[in-house]
Order: sequence, then C-alpha cells, then structure tokens
Amino acid sequence: MSDVQAPESTPAPGGGADIRPRAERLLTDILGLMGFPARLDFKDASDGSLSVALHFQGESPPGVEPGKRSQVVDSLQFLLNKMLHRPGNERRFLLVGVGTHPEPRSERLKREQAAAQAAAAQAAAQAPAPQPSAPAPAPAPRQAKPARGQPAAAPQQARTPAAPARPGEADERTMEVAEDPALRELARKLAEKSASLGRFYALVTLKQDDRARVLKAVEGVPGVKVSCEGEGRNRRVVFTPEKPAPLPKRSMLPEDDDEDDLEG
Repeated sequence: MSDVQAPESTPAPGGGADIRPRAERLLTDILGLMGFPARLDFKDASDGSLSVALHFQGESPPGVEPGKRSQVVDSLQFLLNKMLHRPGNERRFLLVGVGTHPEPRSERLKREQAAAQAAAAQAAAQAPAPQPSAPAPAPAPRQAKPARGQPAAAPQQARTPAAPARPGEADERTMEVAEDPALRELARKLAEKSASLGRFYALVTLKQDDRARVLKAVEGVPGVKVSCEGEGRNRRVVFTPEKPAPLPKRSMLPEDDDEDDLEG
C-alpha cells in the first residue's frame, strides 16, 4: 500500500518522465520479498528528483533506523535507480529515506559547505597571536678526532617529540560486553569458513557492542585474522584469511563506475 501525494498524471519537474508507478511496483515487490512491507510516501524534491519515505508496517530491517542513512538504504536506492533508468532514456533520480524524506543532495552540500566555512572562521578567530621567531640554534661543537686505536663516538641524534595520536574509533577489543551465544557461534563459523576457503568476509551494520562480541568470539580461531575497519556507519568487522584463495574469473563482477546512484 502506498501514499502518493501527487496524481500519476502530474508531469515531473523539468519535463522528466514520472517514474512513480514503476518505482512503487518495484519497491513493493522488493520489500515484500525481504519480508519488511512498508507504506510508501512519494513527493517531488526541490532539486527535481523524486523522494520516497518508507514507513515499515512492522519491524525495520537490521541496521535501519528512521531518519538515518545506512548501507541497506543506500543499497536499495542504488538498485532502484539502476532498474528504473536505462541507457538513452532521460533520468530522474530517486531518493530513498526511512520514516522521513531524505534531504536533496544539492541542499545537503550547501549546508555542509556553510558549516565548514563557519568552522574555519571560528578556528581563525580563536587562533593565538603569532609568537616572535626564536633565535637560530648555535652550531654544534666540533668533535675532536679520536686517538689512533680508539673507536669513534656515535653521533648524537636530535630527539623529536612524538606526534600525538589522532582521535579515531574506539577499540572494540578493550570493551567489556556480555556474551551472546548465538552471535558467538555464527562468528566462529564464519571465521572457520574464511580460513578454510581463503575468502575475505565482512560484517556490516553491526553496533559497537556486537562488533566487540564478534572479536572476542573468534579469538583462537587459526588461519584467519579478524579486525575492525572504517569509521562511523561504515565501520565493519573484516575476516582476512592467512592463505587467500584466488577468485574464479567467472565470479568476477562487471565494472561499473556509476556511483552517483548511492548519493542522496
């Protein structure tokens, strides 16, 4: 069931084709096959694209929260735009959000640029006044040549202070979390599979506590290294086998440089 705010006969902004009917059918079928039916709310975005807000009728898919971007929403948006647009036809971008309509990309870029300019101006205002330059250091005293038969003294190296550590993601290995037996069993099976087949795997959309549980669960599994990589919602648990196996050529995915469909 969908809630379309404009009739299907309404022309799209800028003269583009109205993709609402096809988008509604595709989304309804995909969400139904996923087991997460939702009410669809369409509207025309200010930048000429078509926006749709998903209101799930029951629980949301794992890792999906209302009003936030996730890899599930990005993948669904990418897939829909690929299915809706074909080479040679006029394109009208489809934006997908959960619980609310997503912000158009043009408006988001303007907001981010304004925030960056404001932060730069504030940092410049708070910068300390320049200090007078320090006098040049005196030249090092010339060392006397050692007497014949005595070893030469090692040259003294100037000590430079270590650079401060850059702030990053918290280390999940240091977290104390309660054990989840089901997650522990699945994590160890995946680690053993990665080691035996020589395949790389990654777990995404996990919360920080669950990433810590996975790291603790796979301790002691031979033949594989498990670590956390990435930042923010892109942080993931990566399984790296000690003996990687080459991927068969027929399994290689075709190259596709069109990454605009992921941006919303």
